[in-house]
Amino acid sequence: MLKKTVLNAAHRALGARMVDFGGWDMPVNYGSQIEEHHAVRNDCGMFDVSHMCPVDVVGPDCRPFLSRLVANDVAKLTVSGKALYSAMLNEAGGVIDDLIIYFLTDTRFRIVVNAGTAEKDLAWMQAKVAEWKFDVTITQRRDGNNALGIIAVQGPNARAKVWQVLPQTKAATEGLKAFFAAEIAPYFIASTGYTGEDGYEIMLPASEAESVWNELLKAGVAPCGLGARDTLRLEAGMNLYGQDMDETVSPLDAGLAWTVAIKGERDFVGKSALTAAGQQKQFLGLILLDKGVLRGHQQVITKQGNGEITSGSFSPTLQQSIALARLPLGVQIGDEVEVEIRGKLLKAKVVKPVFARNGKALS
Repeated sequence: MLKKTVLNAAHRALGARMVDFGGWDMPVNYGSQIEEHHAVRNDCGMFDVSHMCPVDVVGPDCRPFLSRLVANDVAKLTVSGKALYSAMLNEAGGVIDDLIIYFLTDTRFRIVVNAGTAEKDLAWMQAKVAEWKFDVTITQRRDGNNALGIIAVQGPNARAKVWQVLPQTKAATEGLKAFFAAEIAPYFIASTGYTGEDGYEIMLPASEAESVWNELLKAGVAPCGLGARDTLRLEAGMNLYGQDMDETVSPLDAGLAWTVAIKGERDFVGKSALTAAGQQKQFLGLILLDKGVLRGHQQVITKQGNGEITSGSFSPTLQQSIALARLPLGVQIGDEVEVEIRGKLLKAKVVKPVFARNGKALS
């Protein structure tokens, strides 16, 4: 039995093509995936991300608990509403999950974890609370009486559309910089999108989600599915858990070294393993020069040895096939490599792993 978000009926009413996404009944598109992609890059689109799991962490020991739990340093969070992207690691330095932490007060934080890892994440967090004997309460907000829905509104016109539908939120959100959030009861609105475009992620009571979704629809916001979300995040060079990283992959080998605060006295789960192993691979972008489509798990042949594509697809913005890949150390930006596709070796160029953002191609 597939799990359903609070917006499931709304998707079906729009004729969305639904698929099994990690046990969730989710829309992959509402018609043209390419049109949905371009709507976000050029105007405004919205996604149901209510399958993601908000987790409230409350108590006097929030900071010391989170300081040991994640690889990035929550000491960076000093302004209410500031968000921090990080990874939660196992003892071997592998990524249990990547997540976003929002600082509200010294005794109240909100974390958003991935849909497919939520149960595992919560069990890990609860186990660490007990092991470390911290005074912290962890409450998931995806199910039950206090459940939240999440709607991501993304694109150059996203802010204007949100203010049109929720005018009471404008004063508190128009000054939001990237990676901040504002609480305007009953809404929690964050500027932490997953498309490379401006916009907001709106957390709101599950009972209100369908009404707000429909009002955004009336305001001209295009409904977008998982297909466009994947090509948008790939163009923006953003990792997807389960493809670009998992419990067997170090964040240092997944292009996430910038999220690991390894210097200093602070200890965290997985630190000793990361320190001992160091970086083994580098995470770079590829643009296919020959005809074909780059896909995950295809082998990349370089002068320094072989690598592997982790995520690949056709880029609607670049009109070329692009990929994220884990490659040997020593491979340089601008190098020409080969990708094995159906028994043939096709040429590709190594680029920085950000292909498009803010409506523009960068590679």
